[in-house]
Amino acid sequence: MPTIRIAETPAEIEQCFPVMAQLRPHLEREEFIARVQRQMADSYRLAYLSAGSSVIAVAGYRITENLAWGRFLYVDDLVTDQAARSRGHGKALLAWLTRHARQNGCAQLHLDSGAQRKDAHRFYLREGMENLGFHFVTRLGHDK
Repeated sequence: MPTIRIAETPAEIEQCFPVMAQLRPHLEREEFIARVQRQMADSYRLAYLSAGSSVIAVAGYRITENLAWGRFLYVDDLVTDQAARSRGHGKALLAWLTRHARQNGCAQLHLDSGAQRKDAHRFYLREGMENLGFHFVTRLGHDK
């Protein structure tokens, strides 16, 4: 039976890399652990769903607060291994994130999704999420 855990050790973080790289192909394995650990110092957490020794789905998230939404859980990254999609793993991880948000006093759960990710949008809408807006960016020339 699949289990969901939060990656805390470098070995657990590294196990998540092959799945995360499917969503974030620009990431390099050598930098991944250090980058996640730096983000962890700023409230980022990496949850993963596994069956046996295989990581099947990964979610990077943070719990924070702002004036617009109050206390909320923001999902930075959410991906299921391409070979294991449409089997309920993403649904299970999103449900876990929702429970985790509630248990931690969050009023809302938020995420952004690239405009090209039509399959993901259908999934989020099926799971009861609302599309409330656009995300804008100014690139400043620093990639990392």
